[in-house]
Amino acid sequence: MRTLISVLLAAAVSAGQQLPITGLAHAGFLVSDLDKARQFYSGILGYEEAFDLKNEQGQVLLTYFKINDDQFIEVFPGLAPNQDVRMTHVALRTSDIEKLHKMLDARGLAPGKISAGRDGNLNFSVKDPGGMRLEFVEYRPGSLHWKARGKFLSSRRISGHLQHAGVTVANLDAALAFYRDKLGFQETWRGGPSDQDLRYVNMRMPGPGGDYIEFMLHSTPPTRSQLGSMLHICLEVPDIQAAYKKAVEHGLPPEDRFQPRVGLSKRWLMSTFDPDGSRTEFMEPKRVE
Repeated sequence: MRTLISVLLAAAVSAGQQLPITGLAHAGFLVSDLDKARQFYSGILGYEEAFDLKNEQGQVLLTYFKINDDQFIEVFPGLAPNQDVRMTHVALRTSDIEKLHKMLDARGLAPGKISAGRDGNLNFSVKDPGGMRLEFVEYRPGSLHWKARGKFLSSRRISGHLQHAGVTVANLDAALAFYRDKLGFQETWRGGPSDQDLRYVNMRMPGPGGDYIEFMLHSTPPTRSQLGSMLHICLEVPDIQAAYKKAVEHGLPPEDRFQPRVGLSKRWLMSTFDPDGSRTEFMEPKRVE
């Protein structure tokens, strides 16, 4: 009885505490042609490949495009022609992975075991109600990320901050129960084409950076093209017109679909797409008055 009471008390205390999350770490995407992906993520967006992981035959399994010392875009070769979902996972940074793991376990999320990755960091994962893998990572001294600190920060970068990642949501109540009630995210905005047609919900995560997850709501199964747009990342820029100009100078076609515009959230934004159709959005932080 005492053991059960202790467990219940620990769970209650955990439920009232803010998780030790410091912000977005990375998002991962599958690509069909690594060289073409490099032309987009490095060539147009301006991010350097900081390091990669290879198999025994010397083939790249995963490469890391660096946004800043704490944030990356992970790119995985091997996208199958019939594979519609190209985002592999979203990762959040933690300052204390052991504490975080215990807190999520106490909240009933059954997190996977803490593992040491080949990059030298510690990580574990859970899945959200829509099936997206949410990874938690603690950067460790001596890891590839740690050794790359202060390096691979090209002036060609269009943005230096990964602001949010978009995930598909078919059941809003289930998503809120997971992100809001279990992880402690806070809703900051919701909107759509009309009051009767809700499409987006922004959920700010714990941590000082203001990073968030954007729910991309849908009531019918999305097409491949729609998934490429919905499962996206967004990078913050102070001046969208300057960002667009820089992207065009890097090789972005000056087409209407890439032109900056004011979105439903009343912020200036623009969208770009990698060769497989995965969207990278750029957005100003302030709303238009």
